[in-house]
Amino acid sequence: MSDAEVWLVIALLALATFIARSSFWLVGHHINLPKRVQEALRYAPACALAAIIVPDFLMSEGQMAIGFDNPRLIAGIAATAFFLMKRNMLLTIIFGMAVYTYIRLGL
Repeated sequence: MSDAEVWLVIALLALATFIARSSFWLVGHHINLPKRVQEALRYAPACALAAIIVPDFLMSEGQMAIGFDNPRLIAGIAATAFFLMKRNMLLTIIFGMAVYTYIRLGL
Protein backbone atom coordinates (compact mmCIF):
# COMPACT_ATOMS: atom_id res chain seq x y z
CA MET A 1 0.00 0.00 0.00
CA SER A 2 1.45 3.37 -0.95
CA ASP A 3 1.56 6.41 1.30
CA ALA A 4 -1.17 8.10 -0.72
CA GLU A 5 -3.49 5.11 -0.30
CA VAL A 6 -2.86 5.00 3.44
CA TRP A 7 -3.70 8.72 3.79
CA LEU A 8 -6.79 8.27 1.61
CA VAL A 9 -8.01 5.43 3.84
CA ILE A 10 -7.35 7.52 6.96
CA ALA A 11 -9.25 10.48 5.50
CA LEU A 12 -12.21 8.33 4.43
CA LEU A 13 -12.42 6.65 7.83
CA ALA A 14 -12.26 10.03 9.55
CA LEU A 15 -15.06 11.29 7.29
CA ALA A 16 -17.18 8.19 7.96
CA THR A 17 -16.65 8.57 11.71
CA PHE A 18 -17.54 12.26 11.57
CA ILE A 19 -20.73 11.59 9.60
CA ALA A 20 -21.80 8.73 11.88
CA ARG A 21 -21.22 10.66 15.09
CA SER A 22 -22.50 14.05 14.00
CA SER A 23 -25.67 12.77 12.35
CA PHE A 24 -27.39 12.24 15.69
CA TRP A 25 -26.26 15.64 16.90
CA LEU A 26 -27.46 17.40 13.75
CA VAL A 27 -30.83 15.66 13.28
CA GLY A 28 -31.25 13.88 16.61
CA HIS A 29 -33.87 16.26 17.94
CA HIS A 30 -36.05 15.52 14.88
CA ILE A 31 -36.02 11.77 15.51
CA ASN A 32 -38.07 10.25 18.31
CA LEU A 33 -36.97 6.78 19.29
CA PRO A 34 -39.54 4.44 20.78
CA LYS A 35 -39.33 4.05 24.56
CA ARG A 36 -38.35 0.39 24.20
CA VAL A 37 -35.35 1.31 21.98
CA GLN A 38 -34.28 4.03 24.42
CA GLU A 39 -34.36 1.52 27.26
CA ALA A 40 -32.33 -0.99 25.24
CA LEU A 41 -29.72 1.65 24.38
CA ARG A 42 -28.98 2.08 28.09
CA TYR A 43 -27.17 -1.26 27.96
CA ALA A 44 -25.06 -0.48 24.88
CA PRO A 45 -22.00 0.86 26.76
CA ALA A 46 -21.87 -2.18 29.04
CA CYS A 47 -22.22 -4.53 26.07
CA ALA A 48 -19.48 -2.75 24.14
CA LEU A 49 -17.18 -2.84 27.15
CA ALA A 50 -17.84 -6.55 27.64
CA ALA A 51 -17.15 -7.22 23.96
CA ILE A 52 -13.74 -5.58 24.33
CA ILE A 53 -12.71 -6.93 27.74
CA VAL A 54 -13.95 -10.53 27.76
CA PRO A 55 -11.89 -11.69 24.75
CA ASP A 56 -8.79 -10.13 26.33
CA PHE A 57 -9.40 -12.13 29.51
CA LEU A 58 -10.03 -15.41 27.69
CA MET A 59 -7.42 -15.26 24.92
CA SER A 60 -3.67 -15.62 25.22
CA GLU A 61 -1.40 -15.66 22.17
CA GLY A 62 -4.36 -16.22 19.87
CA GLN A 63 -5.75 -19.24 21.73
CA MET A 64 -8.32 -19.77 24.43
CA ALA A 65 -6.68 -19.70 27.85
CA ILE A 66 -9.24 -20.64 30.47
CA GLY A 67 -7.40 -21.81 33.54
CA PHE A 68 -5.22 -20.86 36.47
CA ASP A 69 -2.25 -20.20 34.18
CA ASN A 70 -3.97 -17.08 32.73
CA PRO A 71 -3.16 -14.15 35.05
CA ARG A 72 -5.57 -11.78 33.27
CA LEU A 73 -8.51 -14.12 33.83
CA ILE A 74 -7.69 -14.64 37.51
CA ALA A 75 -7.21 -10.89 38.06
CA GLY A 76 -10.48 -10.18 36.25
CA ILE A 77 -12.40 -12.63 38.41
CA ALA A 78 -10.80 -11.20 41.56
CA ALA A 79 -11.58 -7.63 40.46
CA THR A 80 -15.19 -8.58 39.70
CA ALA A 81 -15.60 -10.12 43.16
CA PHE A 82 -13.99 -7.03 44.71
CA PHE A 83 -16.35 -4.73 42.82
CA LEU A 84 -19.40 -6.73 43.90
CA MET A 85 -18.34 -6.26 47.52
CA LYS A 86 -17.14 -2.62 47.49
CA ARG A 87 -19.00 -1.00 44.55
CA ASN A 88 -16.07 1.38 43.94
CA MET A 89 -14.75 1.50 40.37
CA LEU A 90 -11.42 3.24 41.10
CA LEU A 91 -10.54 0.82 43.90
CA THR A 92 -11.56 -2.07 41.67
CA ILE A 93 -9.17 -0.97 38.93
CA ILE A 94 -6.33 -0.57 41.45
CA PHE A 95 -7.12 -3.92 43.06
CA GLY A 96 -7.37 -5.73 39.72
CA MET A 97 -4.08 -4.32 38.47
CA ALA A 98 -2.40 -5.19 41.78
CA VAL A 99 -3.64 -8.78 41.57
CA TYR A 100 -2.59 -9.02 37.92
CA THR A 101 0.89 -7.67 38.67
CA TYR A 102 1.28 -9.96 41.68
CA ILE A 103 0.33 -13.06 39.68
CA ARG A 104 2.30 -12.09 36.57
CA LEU A 105 5.49 -11.40 38.51
CA GLY A 106 4.99 -14.50 40.64
CA LEU A 107 5.60 -12.74 43.95
